[in-house]
Amino acid sequence: MRWSPGQYLRFADARLRPALDLLARLGDSEPRRIVDLGCGAGNVTRLLAERWPAATVIGLDSDVAMLARAASTPSAVVWQQADIASWRADTSPDLLFSNAALHWLPDHGRLLPELVGQLSPDGVLAVQVPANFGEPAHRILRQLAAEAGWRDALGSARMGSILSPAEYEQLLRPLCSHLELWETTYWHVLSGEDPIIEWMKGTTLLPFIERLDESAADRFLAAYRERLVAVHPPAADGTTLFPFKRLFFVARR
Repeated sequence: MRWSPGQYLRFADARLRPALDLLARLGDSEPRRIVDLGCGAGNVTRLLAERWPAATVIGLDSDVAMLARAASTPSAVVWQQADIASWRADTSPDLLFSNAALHWLPDHGRLLPELVGQLSPDGVLAVQVPANFGEPAHRILRQLAAEAGWRDALGSARMGSILSPAEYEQLLRPLCSHLELWETTYWHVLSGEDPIIEWMKGTTLLPFIERLDESAADRFLAAYRERLVAVHPPAADGTTLFPFKRLFFVARR
């Protein structure tokens, strides 16, 4: 996928809230080596570096444009291009932090044990992933892409996926000395024209839109917009309420 840092960061404050909540659950730990898996534009990575200024902090992402945006702000962070699925640490990290990235990767039953196995003794894997795939904005998108007019072009597009909380618990518990697992629904009050469409264009819509030419993309978005507004109508003041559930876990090796 070709990411747009500008589009993604249009809702930077709202997207940052889950990362701050995950960061708050790490307590008074003092990791010496930190890797941010799927660092994107680097705004969360810089928070990690500010909280632990003595640590070596690596921001890792596969997207060149996102890494360029991250590196455009001076910091002590080391930016690294790599695919999380095949990445291996040169030195065992004390903290692997991942905010809204791992849902893009398949086979969590293999991936997560490999990540935990790379941690230093007593190291921590801290993860947040979207858990909104059953909600209207995502269901409508899947249904529309599966219809006859779009199926040929979009049938192979995927928006990511996750396991259930119980499946993560069963997978991680045997690997960890301590595991915390929770879900939170954030009720975002979005402003502007078509704010949910604009939010989705920064992430979930990417694998769909990139398969269409400009004209087809405009028609697809118009059809999506018509169905979406029926379930998420704007309020009288022009804002749109957008609930978004996210799943978190903190796993200590």
